[in-house]
Amino acid sequence: MNQELGAGMKQGISRMILLALLSVLAISSGSFAHDPPQPPGVIHVVLVWLKEAGNSEHREQVIEGSKALKAIPGVLDLRVGAVIPSDREVVDSSYDVALYLRFKNQQDLQDYLVHPLHKSTVREVIGPVMDRYRVYDFRDE
Repeated sequence: MNQELGAGMKQGISRMILLALLSVLAISSGSFAHDPPQPPGVIHVVLVWLKEAGNSEHREQVIEGSKALKAIPGVLDLRVGAVIPSDREVVDSSYDVALYLRFKNQQDLQDYLVHPLHKSTVREVIGPVMDRYRVYDFRDE
């Protein structure tokens, strides 16, 4: 009977260890971890088409240069990256780089647009390799 009790305890401990490991793996992989909800704000999305579509050096220039815009007061979040090509008819993957910026309100967006760092980044970093761009602004409610 002692052997049965010992085997049962070992099996129970093994199950607890397995559950603990699975919990750690799930949390670290993001299964239970979620970003905290964001308060309402203003979203500024910019799509950039390069003069030389698909040029990886120019794409990287726009991506890396755009990261400096995070330093402008009022920018709560900045995400930037290359297009994900798609064959789906509903997906427009004709652009090269997209930027996503989040602001608390429209005034912060307006201040960002006239900030010297924004103007110089567009003029000196993005502009020389850019063919065109499209902007989408919306209120995140």
